[in-house]
Amino acid sequence: MAFDVAAVRGLFPALGDGWVHLDAPAGMQVPEQVATAVSTALRAPVSGPGGIFPASQRAEAIVDAARRAIADLVGADPAGVVLGPSSAVLLQRLADALGDGWMIGDDVVVSRLDHPANVAPWQRAAQRSGGSVRFAEVDIETCELPAWQYKELVTPRTKVVAITAASGAVGTRPDVRAAAEAAAEHDALVVVDASAAAPFVPLDIASMGADVVAVNASAWGGPPVGALVFRNPAMLDQLPSVALEPGARGPERMELGPHAYPLLAGVVSSVDYLASLDEAAIGPRRERLLTSLGSVKAYQAGLLANLTNGLRRLRHVMVIGDAMRRVPSMAFTVSGVKAEDAIEHLAERGVCAFADPGTHGVFAVLGVGEVGGAVRVGLAHYTNAFEVDQLVRAVAELG
Repeated sequence: MAFDVAAVRGLFPALGDGWVHLDAPAGMQVPEQVATAVSTALRAPVSGPGGIFPASQRAEAIVDAARRAIADLVGADPAGVVLGPSSAVLLQRLADALGDGWMIGDDVVVSRLDHPANVAPWQRAAQRSGGSVRFAEVDIETCELPAWQYKELVTPRTKVVAITAASGAVGTRPDVRAAAEAAAEHDALVVVDASAAAPFVPLDIASMGADVVAVNASAWGGPPVGALVFRNPAMLDQLPSVALEPGARGPERMELGPHAYPLLAGVVSSVDYLASLDEAAIGPRRERLLTSLGSVKAYQAGLLANLTNGLRRLRHVMVIGDAMRRVPSMAFTVSGVKAEDAIEHLAERGVCAFADPGTHGVFAVLGVGEVGGAVRVGLAHYTNAFEVDQLVRAVAELG
């Protein structure tokens, strides 16, 4: 494995602003090759699909390339890849389509660990049909999502089990496979939000046991484009169509209006970027992705351990959660200091971080709002040890 963080940093023009960008949970900065791909596509003649002239054929080729890129990332069939403006929008479309057939007494299972994008659509769909919502709870000490509870939560009336592959708030990577096996016993659909996991760990839709996987390209430095990936592409033709074209087939049935073709060109380039993070990666893109993301995972594990240990040595800091498997996203509280004041202090020292008031999601369950909220940070591919140390030093000054 050969992950060179210095070489990776050289791919990001935005890092020249002098700030320490620990704001990755909101989306990574954009590599030069992605920005170039978007601008090149903007300059090229691109038309709508369906024509026999080059500009139209170029549009079709871009869409096809984007589907193939996302399919390689998730280990799926390109015929099952739906493209759209964000995973939140696409998950809402999916919930609307599925919910049309639900009845009173049906239920969905969501988790306290998930981002609202994979909770709110299912809540609304269940409410419209007169169904109910069951929550998988987190362990308040570790922020783990115990897998055993899915055996009790999933019933013969469960239509969907929605679960995250990783939390962008506290980093936890739950046992998706175990939840999927519980869902399979009652033929419930498993929808996995993998947006926070995709930049850091290899994904495989079959190994996860997922029926649908959602991702956001901006999570790994791509443009603002989302995707839903169906393990069985045939399912798409069984869903109500939202397309403007009456004859839409396959993934086009879940796509509303024309694509932003330059952004899709950026998606292809962003997946190629992920596949090249390990300079020793060889073979087809899927194999290079597995190698590169494996290298990223190993590098980030060491960096995250240093950050965690550094913060835990500070008596006035409490790191939230202690999951065994995680991505490099973290939240912490500072004794006697509101989160908003803490991030203002960090900003004065050139560190980008977010404050969460702790009034919703997993933080509300943990009671974080009662202590002034939490500071949220996340490591990116380009984060180095010096930046981690800079954050720890800045937080130490708050004590």
